[in-house]
Parts: sequence; C-alpha cells; structure tokens
Amino acid sequence: MRRLPQKMTINVVCALIALLTLIGISELSYDESVDAMDDVAQAHVARSHVQRLLRDVLDAESGQRGYLLTDNTAYLEPYKAAIADIGQTQDQLRELYAIRDDQINTLVRLGRTVQRKLAEIDLSIRMKNDGKEDAWRFVLNTEVGKEQMDAIRTSASQLIDENNQQTANGYAKVRHSLLLSRIGITLVAAIAFAAFWLYLRQTAALEQAGQRQQHALQAERDLLDGQVRERTARLTELATHLQQIREEERARLARELHDELGALLTAAKLDVARIKAQLSGDAGELPSRIEHLVNTLNSGIALKRRIIEDLRPSSLSNLGLIPTLEILTREFGQRSGLDIMTNLEPVELDEAIQLTIYRLIQEALTNIARYAEAQHVEINLLGYKDHITVSVRDDGKGFDPKAIQLSAHGLQGIRHRVEAAGGRLDIDTASGTTITATLPLAIRRPTPQT
Repeated sequence: MRRLPQKMTINVVCALIALLTLIGISELSYDESVDAMDDVAQAHVARSHVQRLLRDVLDAESGQRGYLLTDNTAYLEPYKAAIADIGQTQDQLRELYAIRDDQINTLVRLGRTVQRKLAEIDLSIRMKNDGKEDAWRFVLNTEVGKEQMDAIRTSASQLIDENNQQTANGYAKVRHSLLLSRIGITLVAAIAFAAFWLYLRQTAALEQAGQRQQHALQAERDLLDGQVRERTARLTELATHLQQIREEERARLARELHDELGALLTAAKLDVARIKAQLSGDAGELPSRIEHLVNTLNSGIALKRRIIEDLRPSSLSNLGLIPTLEILTREFGQRSGLDIMTNLEPVELDEAIQLTIYRLIQEALTNIARYAEAQHVEINLLGYKDHITVSVRDDGKGFDPKAIQLSAHGLQGIRHRVEAAGGRLDIDTASGTTITATLPLAIRRPTPQT
C-alpha cells in the first residue's frame, strides 16, 4: 500500500516531464518555423527586387535602342521610368542585404555594373541629342553594352540563386521542425500512453488492495461482532441466572421467615397470652407490660408479613396478579402518601411474566417515592391479542436519561427483566416520567436440543 502512492507519484512526475517536453518541442518548432518562414519571405522579397532591377535595366536598354534607332522620343518614357525605379529598387536591396555579409559583395558588384550600364545608356542618348551620330553608333556597336548586360545578368542570377537557396533552406528548416514536432508528439504520446497504462494498473491495484483491506476489516468486524454477541449472550444468561437465583433466594428466605420466624413469633404471642390469662389480682405494671409486649409481637408479625411479601409475594400465587397489584399499590400509597390510580385488565399470563410485571411496578413505585417528588401516579395494564403493555406514569420532576445512569434508579434491572422476558422497555421523560413495558403473553423458552 505504501509503494503504490510512490509509484503513482513517479507516474505523475513522468507525465509532467512529458508534458513539459511536448511544450518545449512545440515552442522550439514554432520558433524555428517562424524564423524559417521569415527567411523565406525575405528571400522572396529580395528575389522579386532583383528581378525587378533586371527588368528595369532591360526596359532602360530597350527604350535607349528604340530612341536611337527611330529618333522617337516616346521610347524615352520607359527609359525614364526604369531609371527612376532602378534607384528605388537599389535602395530596397541595400536595406534587405544590410545584414547579409555573404551576399552584400555580390549586391555591390551588381550595383556598380548597373551604374556603368546606365552611364553607357545615358552617354549614347546624350550623343544622340548632340547630333553625334557616328559616336553613338560606335558605342552602340561595341561589345561594352553586351558585356555589362551579361555581368548584370550574372550578378542578378547569383543573387537569385542565393535567394532560392535561402528559400530552400527555410523550407528545409520548416520540414525539420515539423519532423521534430512529429517525433516529439509521437514520443510524448507513447510516454503518456505508458503512464496512463501504469496509472490504470496502479488504480486497479489500489482498488484491489482497498477491497482486500475492506474484506479484512469486514472479517475482523464480523469476528468482533460475533465475540460481542457471544459475550453479551453469556452476560445476559449470567444476569438472568443471577436474577433467578436472587428470586429463589428471596423465596427461600421468605419461606424460612414464614416458617421459622413466624412460628417463633406466634409461639411467643401464645405464651404471652397464657401468662396474661394466669395473672390474677393486682399485678402492678405487669399487665401493661404484657400488653406492650403483645403489641410489639403483633408489629413484628406484621413486619415479618410485609418483608415476606416484599421478598416473594404469596398473594401472587394465591390470588393472582391483579389482586396482588391492587394490594401493592394500596399499601404503597398508604405508606408514601402518593395518589395512585390503577387501570388493570385481567390477563392470562405466565408465572414468570407476572413476577416481571410485579417487580417492574414495585421498582418503579420505589423510584418515584425516592426521587420523583410526584403527587399522582397512574398504572395501566392492558392486554392485546399477542402481547400486553404495562405503563407507570408520574407527574414528578423527571430526569435526563443521558445525564443519569439508569442503574442509579434500578431501571437497568427493570430493563433486563423485561428484555429477558422477550419484551421492550421505553422511558419517556418529556412530562414527568413514563415507563412503558411491552411483554409477550408467555416467555418463549428455547427448545432443548437432543
């Protein structure tokens, strides 16, 4: 996983290098092409000026010969136009060849030859105008004009050839730039394709590595979930077992209190009654003492009965759930001063469900008396087709379930009882406190495996 980002970084760097190389090749090719096209354009202009200069010299010679042979001054018009254009053309050529050291000598030689040719033409025309027929005919028949014209043509051809060579070199540079650009683009495209292919491979490798990591995390998560469920089930089973042991211990203690302590208190009460019956005459303070002892024994018997009922309500198995709840709420209301209103529907329930409901209401009333500062309590037991609901509502100050640990009020024990019975416990503290338990009609016990 650590190597993949490094490889991806290398690919990105390679792609950037390829991109910069492509840009460099493109810029270099562009500069070379522009320079080459400038040289080609300059060569074309120079060649055009040389050709125009050669044409003007020919026009001047043609006008000279026409005037000399026909004595018609009309032939002097092209001569004069050519003479005027030759000077301008020479200035343009000197400006173009100013930076060409290798061609400036040829241009200078051409200019000198043109000047001599023009001087020869001008001389013959002046001789004609002066009436020196033999003189201009002699000049016209000599080979000087032909030699000068041949020199002009040679120099002009040399300049034209050099311009053609410059044009060919410019086109060659353009073709070289295009070839270089073509090779560079092909090379960069190949590098880009290779980088893209490597990127796809690394992306696939990253995705596969991510999938493997995800699968490993999911497997570890499933393992942890299984362990949590197993340990939760064990803790739930242990808590249920401890709760059953607690109820059994309460039942045993209640039986012992009823059998042993009850028998002792009853025997003591009978002995006091016999002593009181055997007293005669004036026994002083003894009758009042005996009466006080009888009241104390009666209070002890009542306390024993209440403790027994708290530990294991005998009325639950003798009278049923509804009468037991009515007794519980009536006695609790008398002791705590709470106004308790009940709405209890008769329902056929499993003994374990009945005990769960009894403990839920008993714990809820204890918490209300200790913490709620309530005045009124409403208890509802409603039966439905496949479940029942038990709710205990008070008008006390309520509490924040997030800020207060449920175990501090014994509600955690209630929740465990309800959930162990296959039900669900809901607590609403919006206005006062409402505890609602939804329970099945009977506990679904697991079928023993054989």
